[in-house]
Amino acid sequence: MDQLRYPIGPFTSAGPQTAEERKMSIEELRTMAARLRGIIEPLSEEQLNTPYRPGGWSVKQVVHHLADNNMNAYLRFKRGLTEEAPEIPSYREDLWAELSDYSSEPVETSLLLLENLNRRFALVLTSLEEAQYSRTFVSLMLGTMTLDTALQRYNWHNRHHLAQITSLIERSGW
Repeated sequence: MDQLRYPIGPFTSAGPQTAEERKMSIEELRTMAARLRGIIEPLSEEQLNTPYRPGGWSVKQVVHHLADNNMNAYLRFKRGLTEEAPEIPSYREDLWAELSDYSSEPVETSLLLLENLNRRFALVLTSLEEAQYSRTFVSLMLGTMTLDTALQRYNWHNRHHLAQITSLIERSGW
């Protein structure tokens, strides 16, 4: 496994979460944008435009990707709550990262988006009954997934990208 690409390793589900574990997962999601802001705020524009690994995305692209991915996660979750096992399409994140908003837009817009989006996401999550976490959606890439597992995967995904950025910062001595 490429340590620079996957600094925290691959996703593994912990299985069904207890109410306390789920509460911690929701808090992790709710505070993710603040953690990201704390990591990238000290960085210069040049540092934000530095790839986290050779051939990888720049820090700026990772930040914009996190906003896009969290938007997709939120919409997937809501569909899973309101439809019976909806089929969830994937998206070409590699091509999205090449669009002008990833290179030209300041990271602040994605940070603000994440702060507000994840606050709404956490509100929905805290209002759910335990049985609702057993609802499913069907990912074209990953198969059928419960909302409980999806929450774990979304948090892993966020940690994964934060670790890519912090690893770059540590390696670069910033």
